[in-house]
Amino acid sequence: MSANLSDRKRVRRSKMKNAQQKLKRRAERVRRRVKKNATGRPRLSVYRSSKNISAQIIDDLNGVTLASASSLEKAAKLTKGTDVAAASVIGKLIGERAKKAGVEQVVFDRGGYLYHGRVKALAEAAREAGLKF
Repeated sequence: MSANLSDRKRVRRSKMKNAQQKLKRRAERVRRRVKKNATGRPRLSVYRSSKNISAQIIDDLNGVTLASASSLEKAAKLTKGTDVAAASVIGKLIGERAKKAGVEQVVFDRGGYLYHGRVKALAEAAREAGLKF
């Protein structure tokens, strides 16, 4: 009986996916939908780690990054890149750099992350800086 139970547990574990695989799958799904509805607009892509946050505006038609900003940059002047305040600074920075590059309209690619917390703060700050999405 106990051998049979351990076999079932082993099968269940092999079917379960870890958090990284789930995030990657969500990100691919979101990106596929964003690209489908982009209609030629560049994509504002967000990457969030446990210690930093970064954003870049990507032209998928040409495969070129038009502007980028990260909490690791010295221009951001951040002591901590993990909070909502840092995300809003990066949002303002990416908005300013996008304007400088001549980009006004983008589509927002949240990756596999929920539109909540740092991702939301970055998006709202980018909107305040003049990006439309």
